[in-house]
Amino acid sequence: MIQLHHLNNSRSQRILWLLEELGLDYEIKHYRRDTGTQLAPESLRRVHPLGKAPVLIDGGITLAESGAIIDYLAQTYGRQTLLPIHNTPDWWDYVYWLHYAEGSLMPPLLMRHVFDKVQQASVPFFVRPIVNRIVAGVDKAFLYNQMKTHLNFVADHLSCHDWFAGNRFGAADIQMSFPLEAAMHRSELADSYPRLRAYVSDLQARPAYLRALKAGGSYLYGPKGEV
Repeated sequence: MIQLHHLNNSRSQRILWLLEELGLDYEIKHYRRDTGTQLAPESLRRVHPLGKAPVLIDGGITLAESGAIIDYLAQTYGRQTLLPIHNTPDWWDYVYWLHYAEGSLMPPLLMRHVFDKVQQASVPFFVRPIVNRIVAGVDKAFLYNQMKTHLNFVADHLSCHDWFAGNRFGAADIQMSFPLEAAMHRSELADSYPRLRAYVSDLQARPAYLRALKAGGSYLYGPKGEV
């Protein structure tokens, strides 16, 4: 049986969703983030040296990295339902979005999250203005423009396509879900990108998505905040 090592509030939620979309039998090994550091527990290092989730085990195959796992599951179990025809323009769209999600879209969102934590950190009062000035400077010089460029690009694509690769829901949509959920979790971005907000809402209404929420436990980026 397929085994998924799952960390709450993480990229592994979309692997649970994919398993549900495929109707596969699987077992979940649950892990919780440290309440102080919000990092994965050390016990995950016994599964994979990096100590991160998701990690999927299927027979003799052990895979980390959500993009690799999605590609493996889709090509092994979902060729007819979740993938375009190989070597067509839609196929190469699938390949593009599979890599774009984590390679281009997620980094500025993650950096914004890190700077949020920096601003929320406890520091001496006389250091606070310096911290705020540094964060504001990075935001103005780099992060804001990067996030806007990427979200404009994605919104433009979805303004004339229902899905990311081809004319039906597929694995590319599952891969793109996490960075878009993270973006739409920020109210200022959700208000600025109604098409992206609607797209994420459509994904979160899918029956398999809702089953995955029940299976995975709390998920910060779910349809009503933490579920």
